[in-house]
Amino acid sequence: MKKSMIASLAILIAIFSTFGIISAANPCAPGISIINQDPYPAIPGDYVKVVFQVTGLENPNCGIITFGVKENYPVHLDPNVVNPITINSGTYRKDFSSFFLAPYKIILDENALDGENPIEIYYSTGTGPQVTQDLNITVQDTRANFEVYVKDYDFTTRILTFEILNTAKVNVKALTLEIPKQSGIEIKGANRVVVGDLDSNEYTTADFEAILPQGQTNINLSVIYTDSINSRRTLQKSVNFDSAYFVNVNTKSTIPWFWIIVIILVIAFFVWRSIKKKKREAERRKKRGMA
Repeated sequence: MKKSMIASLAILIAIFSTFGIISAANPCAPGISIINQDPYPAIPGDYVKVVFQVTGLENPNCGIITFGVKENYPVHLDPNVVNPITINSGTYRKDFSSFFLAPYKIILDENALDGENPIEIYYSTGTGPQVTQDLNITVQDTRANFEVYVKDYDFTTRILTFEILNTAKVNVKALTLEIPKQSGIEIKGANRVVVGDLDSNEYTTADFEAILPQGQTNINLSVIYTDSINSRRTLQKSVNFDSAYFVNVNTKSTIPWFWIIVIILVIAFFVWRSIKKKKREAERRKKRGMA
């Protein structure tokens, strides 16, 4: 009887020991993944919202799980983001998902390259060692830039013409130029002109009716466009205007020609009248001779 009890106890000890070995061989290993980023793709120099999903939390023996994001290039965290965060394991319930969502607001370095960029995350379970892992976010610089200058200004008609060149590598849609209210510049009519789509390294013009001062001044502009991911963006530009380049430009090119044409017509009229008069006198002399 005693031998039987000792044998049974030995079997139980062996079973519990086996479970312990299995448990030691399979430590807690949460799964970390990115399930969403907004915007997609992310824009260098802008904010991007990233949602991490932490799975494998059903085992209460994992204790408290610490999860965080490392601030390495090209990632900078918003100052208001809590980092790292702690998660209590053992959250599993039958018929319910066992995961944790961790939203992060990240500032992407303005020099981040197009393509996949790594975000280094780390986690630890209970008293276990810290584990690091790289996850990728997709980056594409969809921002455009423009050169804008005054192409022409007519002091008689007050028509102000800007020329806009798309200097970026990306095409834009619904490009709009706006002259906001500012001292010394008076806009007549609409202060916003939609010039349409503009491809990379292409240029277009926009006309406004405006009263500009003599001398030099800066014209503040808002350049508004839609990028390749349908985000509406605005750039502020300051364009130099020097009236000395445009004073009397139109009068010099049009008024002299007007007077030249008038003089030619007057001379032509008198020549024609003189020729006609001579013909009449010749006809009269001829008639007299015949008589």
